[in-house]
Amino acid sequence: MDHAPRRGIHVAIIMDGNGRWAERRGLPRIAGHRAGVATVRRVVEHAVDTCISRLTLYAFSSDNWRRPAAEVQSIFWLLRAFLRLETERMRQRGVRLQFIGRRDRLAPVVLKAMQSAERTTAESRRLLVCVAIDYSSRHAIERAVLDAAACLTRDQGSPADNLRSRRAGAIIAETEDVDLLIRTGGEKRLSDFLLWESAYAELLFTDRMWPDFDEADLDDALREFNLRQRRYGGLPEVAGNPVSAA
Repeated sequence: MDHAPRRGIHVAIIMDGNGRWAERRGLPRIAGHRAGVATVRRVVEHAVDTCISRLTLYAFSSDNWRRPAAEVQSIFWLLRAFLRLETERMRQRGVRLQFIGRRDRLAPVVLKAMQSAERTTAESRRLLVCVAIDYSSRHAIERAVLDAAACLTRDQGSPADNLRSRRAGAIIAETEDVDLLIRTGGEKRLSDFLLWESAYAELLFTDRMWPDFDEADLDDALREFNLRQRRYGGLPEVAGNPVSAA
């Protein structure tokens, strides 16, 4: 039986375990984040040649601001270094970069690097890589609801239409439903990541720390996804024909 995954799926990854990976080796946490950046490079490079059309990476949550200032500064330094070294290579490989999350709390130099990467890769079409920075799904949903309510006070359309149209704008870039959500590092929670978009996502949790995650792990995850039957509240297929729930 051919278990090759279908083309054009949206994979989201919670890249967890960088700090613990470093601590277990007696290294500073920044060493884990540096190793995690190398994994991003490998995974993105490999994803271009798979069934993935959209890859969303959870790089920095809104709760991560609680970490020590030195660690936060190091993470953003690594982000800028990654964009400086990899943006043109991604463009050549057909990778489009897009950032989701809040932008009002980012340092101007970080925001400038993000915007430059988005402009440089804007015409790429093989793979869309969304990077979540200062991201909170609950915050995005809250903003969408508040914006929709504000539109209602001005008699601009129906509540449902307003909510749908404002949801994407609330997180800067348009998103779509997640097909497969992977979390590395052994934890089994969503941590406020793409809660709306992951309503029917297949979830895969692995004990592999993000710096150890490689191309073979991604391929294994895609094979596992392809073996799962997605029913969206309906009944299993019978003799190859879908049967809807009564």
